[in-house]
Amino acid sequence: MLKDKLKLPASHKPGRIFPDRLGTLVMVAGLDEKGNEIERSEFEVESGEELEAIKPGALGFHRESGDGGEAMDEEKDENDQRIRQKPNKDAASTSVSVLKSISLDEKRSDLEFELSRREINLEKLRRIATTGIPDGGGLRATAWKLLLGYLPSSHDLWETQLKENRQKYASMKEELLLNPSEHIWKEPKHLSTTKQHEDNNNADGLLRRHEISVEDHPLSLDKESLWRQYFQHTEIVEQIDRDLQRTHPDMPFFSAETSFSRKNREAMKNILLLFAKSNPAICYVQGMNEVLAPIYFVFSTDTDKQNAENAEADSFSCFVRILGDSVDHFCQQLDNSSSGILATLSHFSDILKVNDEQLWHHLEFTSKVKPQFYAFRWITLLLTQEFKFESILRIWDTILSNTFGVQDMLLRICCAMLLCVKSRLLSGDFVANIKLLQHYPDDINLEYLLQVAQDISPDTSSYFLSL
Repeated sequence: MLKDKLKLPASHKPGRIFPDRLGTLVMVAGLDEKGNEIERSEFEVESGEELEAIKPGALGFHRESGDGGEAMDEEKDENDQRIRQKPNKDAASTSVSVLKSISLDEKRSDLEFELSRREINLEKLRRIATTGIPDGGGLRATAWKLLLGYLPSSHDLWETQLKENRQKYASMKEELLLNPSEHIWKEPKHLSTTKQHEDNNNADGLLRRHEISVEDHPLSLDKESLWRQYFQHTEIVEQIDRDLQRTHPDMPFFSAETSFSRKNREAMKNILLLFAKSNPAICYVQGMNEVLAPIYFVFSTDTDKQNAENAEADSFSCFVRILGDSVDHFCQQLDNSSSGILATLSHFSDILKVNDEQLWHHLEFTSKVKPQFYAFRWITLLLTQEFKFESILRIWDTILSNTFGVQDMLLRICCAMLLCVKSRLLSGDFVANIKLLQHYPDDINLEYLLQVAQDISPDTSSYFLSL
């Protein structure tokens, strides 16, 4: 069978290498069910250790006054003073907007040039992408495919590679997603002529019983029975449908009752069900829909029509690659292994300890807020439940650009999330800190957070050697 020819090797750690094939990830499923709805709390970030506000004039756009009375006539009233000061603020805001626009244009130009080269410089692509990929033009879709290794660095090979991968996906769908009756009644082409001849000779038009083997019977208990396998996945299909209905309910792309939205949910259901069937040891775990959503959205909104039409096939391949870097986290029986989720949470705690021992001590011993209470969801779902959708895309630009893999940068970002609310955590008790971290504030300066993550050292070896 085709799925047996497309085995996906288990991920190896450390290392960034993404799985380069479709197929089986041999693990055992198991993940505590998360809540159906995630509420977000609003609050204002306190000044101080968390974030430094940009002071007026700090960017050099304020107007300096002259000496003494030349700067301002003392006889002017307060209204006149405010009138003179207001243009300064507007000018500063306008200048910052202009600079930001120029920066985005330059980044877009650099990225378009890099993606147009016959041989892509992946290191340069990572440097550009990690600072954020501009929206529009299909740049993010192409860049993500390159960063995940789905597209080769040689531009000349793209068309061939895409065609092969999309054909593989179509074949897997035909083999694994067809209703068993469609398999049973499907006849080889070489029999079509013979059958047509027999039908023509059968003038009375009598119906003939179709020969059905024991394995093909809907009531068969045989392990190889297509019908038995089909019925086993009924519950999975129902679970996937429920989860997809709850995927980003504020976005019509996913949740509206339109033909467009239903088409998107159907494509995502195909991907998740095909993953479950081709990886029976893992099957489908609730929350996988959240990891798939950013990939499918980016690929299906590609401005290249052909790429957008094949978003389902491309999304499946890249979904497998992303999960391949953290598949052990979905396996309950591997929780206590060196690659399981508990080991990853322990490593995350070590990273925090190396970079800020005061905060680590307060969380671990004073308020007793263990990483299992908040970081479990952060890590397994790649932060897709903690931020607004546009922020998730921006975060993934940085995560996928990391040379050492998704997990390396993911843990650094998780650590940065703690550092960006340090003062609140240090002043909070167990209840306050749990509430804060399980409903992470969505008004944090994201670029600042990602810069903090870039500066975090993921190396904990020096700490242990010093003990």
